Amino acid sequence: MSRSTRIERYRNIGIMAHIDAGKTTLTERVLFFTGRIHATGEVHTGSTEMDWMPQEKKRGITITSAATTAFWTPTQGSAAGTPHRINILDTPGHVDFTIEVERSLRVLDGAVAVFDASQGVEPQSEAVWRQADRYGVPRIAFLNKMDKVGADFDMSVASIEERLGARPVAVQLPLGEGSDFRGLVDLVRMRTVLFEGEEGQYREEPLTAALREQAEVFRQRLIEACADVDATVLEKFVEGRLDDITAEDLERALRAGTLTRKLVPVLCGSAFKKKGVQMLLDAIINYLPAPSDLPAVEGCVPGRDERVSRPASDAGPPCALAFKLMSDKAVGSIVFLRVYSGTLRAGTVLLNPVTGKRERVGRLMFMHANRREEVAEVGAGDICAALGLKGVRTGDTLCAPAAPVVLESLGVMEPVVQLAVEARSPAELTKLEDGLHRLAAEDPSLRVGVDPESGQVLLSGMGELHLEVVVDRLLTEYGVEARVGQPKVAYRDTLRRKVRQEYRHVRQTGGPGQYAHVVLAVGPAPRGTGLVFVDDTRGGSIPRELVPAIEKGVAGAMERGVRDGIPLVDVEVRLVDGSTHVKDSTPQAFSMAGSLALQEAARSAGVLALEPVMEVEVTTPEEYLGDVLGDLAARRGRVQGMEARGPVRIVSARVPMASLFGYVTSLRGRTQGRAQASMRLGSYEPVPESLHAAQAEARV
Repeated sequence: MSRSTRIERYRNIGIMAHIDAGKTTLTERVLFFTGRIHATGEVHTGSTEMDWMPQEKKRGITITSAATTAFWTPTQGSAAGTPHRINILDTPGHVDFTIEVERSLRVLDGAVAVFDASQGVEPQSEAVWRQADRYGVPRIAFLNKMDKVGADFDMSVASIEERLGARPVAVQLPLGEGSDFRGLVDLVRMRTVLFEGEEGQYREEPLTAALREQAEVFRQRLIEACADVDATVLEKFVEGRLDDITAEDLERALRAGTLTRKLVPVLCGSAFKKKGVQMLLDAIINYLPAPSDLPAVEGCVPGRDERVSRPASDAGPPCALAFKLMSDKAVGSIVFLRVYSGTLRAGTVLLNPVTGKRERVGRLMFMHANRREEVAEVGAGDICAALGLKGVRTGDTLCAPAAPVVLESLGVMEPVVQLAVEARSPAELTKLEDGLHRLAAEDPSLRVGVDPESGQVLLSGMGELHLEVVVDRLLTEYGVEARVGQPKVAYRDTLRRKVRQEYRHVRQTGGPGQYAHVVLAVGPAPRGTGLVFVDDTRGGSIPRELVPAIEKGVAGAMERGVRDGIPLVDVEVRLVDGSTHVKDSTPQAFSMAGSLALQEAARSAGVLALEPVMEVEVTTPEEYLGDVLGDLAARRGRVQGMEARGPVRIVSARVPMASLFGYVTSLRGRTQGRAQASMRLGSYEPVPESLHAAQAEARV
């Protein structure tokens, strides 16, 4: 493959979905049909290629996004007969590991959204879909488990439209559902695909008269959707020349609609039974973008108010984003990179504009789960791993020193649960600190702090399972002997009212003094905004170069909080006035003044405790509905809605995280294991005054 055509034959995709929708099973089948592996493993036996961590094999879930590469030569469409490279990231479905989805979607060009055909859109499906929306990732949908009891193609397609606000377009129809699932109707080519055997064998046949009538209805809908994005299809449609609309016309329109995110092609099958996977691979090539199909990535020039772009070309200046770190005892830190432009080779010196330091690339590798394939060079569009990058953190940009640029980093995850960890002996403390340092470098959603009262190490994360896995890795991978406390809620504080706070920081120590005088207008900000800092000074009362130091001091004080080490959030701070000293005013002095002024303001305004409230969805047989609703009410839950889906009921509710510890286990016990629940962070809301008072009394 020549360098000029290489990038056009790349597809960088992610497999994303709700837990248990079949992402890893689908990835396993993709690797099988592309020849990457010769026997498929199963999630329930812990034998899959992509779930390689001991914790993943033990629990039967994906915890960390795993990268691999496969090659596929499509049999249908304009790309038929041309080998393509597919770089795949298999992402977790559990909400506790949403950071893995976040950083994967940040660097991918397209995604396959997998849905359980008996459930349609589930809560975590919705969450990852919104993440993909945020990064503008084109998607195709795969309705998996069409052979499962209760599979409903029409319901699943409708749920994509209703719950996700997308425009799903069926390009296939299932022949039968549940145990009757035996094949597909290809609406683009108007052919029948019949499955036979257990290794994905199939044969194509012309449509029968009975099938053609139903297929024509769905093909009409497909043509109407394509007419909205393609001029040729529109012209033939308006003129009534439907028979002149070719498969090539529809494929071209579907690709254009997918790339602009106006359409979502919908396919179906059964990954476990190896049905429909080859057609999905063809669709990945035909509908999802190559790196060269997307707009050039943009970033900021450090230190200047200027944006620049980096087109996907091997000839441009090197530019890559570090989206994941992994610790390896044998080789040290492995940094996963998405290369956006230029060519990287071993020995290439890159600038990290975030730290201002230069980094030398040691070795370059393509990853297959936890196995490594060393390569001499990588180019634009590649997803690879590098050794030797010692000062790089997740979200950092690496670029040519002569052409610096900072790309958009990753979103910040708000932890909702924390627990205390304590080394059993002074000898274990070093191992504990080293293990936590490495784990926090790998996982940006893991926060490590210290309890100001007990001095214990506090781990804050996305949920009980997240912290359980972190502790398990501490004990097994790093051999730490530690005492672990019970999980508890990660509360937040905000301000009750607006106040005006003046603070004068003056210190004389015999040498150079410190002088800083600030006047702040401080008050609560809208939920979810974090720190809103505004410079409202007039007449140069505080030089512009000192304002960032004040903001830094304010941000540090918010992180530390003013009550039991609980961080402050959603605060608006306006710098309205102040004064300086000709010799003693330094950035350090104004940072200290900003920090202490905010603490004084918070004490004057009073703090309001906030708790994480989760959006919970429970799927339960109707006979247990009363028990489920009663239990949710006892947990301070507020039911938002209910819907019937066949023999089960779907209950949507908002429940405080403090009431949800052990909920899934309790739910299974109440319903003889027949109900299931999923949850994700909704928002932070004020703790009821009665409960807040009881908590304060308990601490005393």
